Amino acid sequence: MSSPIITADLVGLDVDYGGEPAAVIDNLARLVAHTGRATDAAVLARDARAREEKSGTGVPGGVAIPHCRSAAVTEPTLAFARLSRSVDFSGPDGEASLVFLIAAPEGGGKEHLKILSKLARALVRKDFLEGLRGAATAEEIVELVTGVVNAAPKKKKPAPETAPKALAQEATAKVTRVVAITACPTGIAHTYMAADALTQTAEARPDIEFAVEPQGSSAVTPLPAATIEAADAVIFATDVGVKDRERFAGKPVIESGVKRAINEPGVMLDEAVTAAANPRARRVAGGAARPSDSAPEEGSGLSWGKRIQQAVMTGVSYMVPFVAAGGLLLALGFMLGGREVGDYWQVLVTQYSLTNLPDQMAVINGQLVAFDRAGLGLYLAAVFFATGQAAMGFVVAALSGYIAYALANRPGIAPGFVGGALSVALGAGFIGGLVTGILAGLIAMWIGSWKVPRWVASLMPVVIIPLLTSMIVGLAMFLLLGKPLEAIMTGLQDWLNSMSGSSAVLLGVILGLMMCFDLGGPVNKAAYLFATAGLSTGDDSSMKIMAAVMAAGMVPPIALSLATFLRGSLFTPAERENGKSSWLLGLSFVSEGAIPFAAADPLRVIPSMMAGGAVTGALSMALGVTASAPHGGIFVLPAISPALAWVLSLVAGIAVSTLAVLAMKQLWPNKAVREAAATTAPENAPAAA
Repeated sequence: MSSPIITADLVGLDVDYGGEPAAVIDNLARLVAHTGRATDAAVLARDARAREEKSGTGVPGGVAIPHCRSAAVTEPTLAFARLSRSVDFSGPDGEASLVFLIAAPEGGGKEHLKILSKLARALVRKDFLEGLRGAATAEEIVELVTGVVNAAPKKKKPAPETAPKALAQEATAKVTRVVAITACPTGIAHTYMAADALTQTAEARPDIEFAVEPQGSSAVTPLPAATIEAADAVIFATDVGVKDRERFAGKPVIESGVKRAINEPGVMLDEAVTAAANPRARRVAGGAARPSDSAPEEGSGLSWGKRIQQAVMTGVSYMVPFVAAGGLLLALGFMLGGREVGDYWQVLVTQYSLTNLPDQMAVINGQLVAFDRAGLGLYLAAVFFATGQAAMGFVVAALSGYIAYALANRPGIAPGFVGGALSVALGAGFIGGLVTGILAGLIAMWIGSWKVPRWVASLMPVVIIPLLTSMIVGLAMFLLLGKPLEAIMTGLQDWLNSMSGSSAVLLGVILGLMMCFDLGGPVNKAAYLFATAGLSTGDDSSMKIMAAVMAAGMVPPIALSLATFLRGSLFTPAERENGKSSWLLGLSFVSEGAIPFAAADPLRVIPSMMAGGAVTGALSMALGVTASAPHGGIFVLPAISPALAWVLSLVAGIAVSTLAVLAMKQLWPNKAVREAAATTAPENAPAAA
């Protein structure tokens, strides 16, 4: 038989485990190791702290639930501490005095997620929290926790559509049917806590019939279609997108973050009841729905500026794979066939084949052309180049199409792609793609809000909205926007082509600062979009920008990794562990490898990284380095020219950032580092209570 998940030896009552989350985690890890359930307390503590640094595990009620998988853990284990000195785990209502550490074996599947979700459900119960605070012995804690962790799942209430009609007839007041979706980024604790908070509050109210679908990390059981159809209102308590949102099209909706449902379930249910009775309440968008004429589209709880920003970021994220695949194939074509492939690839792929391979000297369009390669290598180079060109041809259309999709869902995709294709045809480039994507999305949203007869509603998302929106976008581009956008794009390209000396260096500084400011966030993505979208034109200026952006984006992970090797004592154990791999992410041009460092210590890390990025960007532009590949870092070095100058720019920026971050941490010591050093001192037994 397996061991109990928690025993009295894993409980600390009214203990002082330090004033920082890291100290509490370290002491709980020692409890686990002391009972023989972990082979190394330091390794378990490191893994749990690394998870904690990603986002705090504090939850309402003065509780924290740090958790992790670790190679040091031998069996699923739950350790508990009731603290005499509360500690801030970034909970919504302040410091935590009740802390659970969930430790699972590295290959233990989702066992710790199941424990975590059961605990999360119990933590919204006042009686459970009161029991934890009032327990006199460790055995009482074990009995309480074991009861909720091993409890069989409750039988669900009958869904609204299957409940006997007599129940509804017995009610003297009108009953409002409410359905809800809860979801948080990790899909664990807050997802289920919000679901249970809403459920428990609704169960105490005779005026509400309630059903909820927690969209967590484990298997999701969708709400029955009939339950949704019968619902009078919908609650979306999520920090992420709702899966299959179109199921709720036309329903009055109350929308907020997941934590509000935990803290104010009664208020949200009241708002849902009010919305159900209001014919002009905001409704979930959808082509087949009939929202009220004043109802904004889905997500309209955000400001328009924020919604458009999110839509542009969505378009960029969907565009990047086209750029990456196409750009790398173009670079591979250049590597295999030389620069001439870029001029003659169309002839090479159409007039030659595997049975008719090109020679090193070939007559093309009446001219004798000398290639660097011949035979199969040259032919394959042309094939790769042609494939890359096809992929790059979708870049602007994908950008525009998925911006429209983010604003208007599926009805926006077709007009968005059409607008992007028109932007390319009219010479408006990626600027035109941005404009047509936003325009198509907004128009599709507007048409989708029309009140139409039921027989027309089914045609709206697949025929009417794409047709009318594409028509309006086409007319706008040809009659109004095409020429001005082309002039802007041409002016931008002419300005880039005319850059030299100080103006080029200044642009490199700005791009370097942007790449290192938020390490994969909106500012970083804006700089990358500027570079990759320009890369599709194939001119030298655009390739210089690409080289500067890629080099600057590589600086932070490599510099921080180097800093942890040079002066590890200035970094926390978790940062030193991240430093072991972040150099490889940096070499691959994955700026996000520096995020754990920046999140833990932004005031020291981010300015230091921006300084190095600015140096790299300026040097790369000043030395005239070009890159025909949009991604890959050091692994696409053959696609960069001159490669030595680019490496020099990169090394200079890494040196500046490394020295800067070491100086900042030395002259302005980090409290978290001192705490970690104090709490990781060798100890053979758990801290005394």
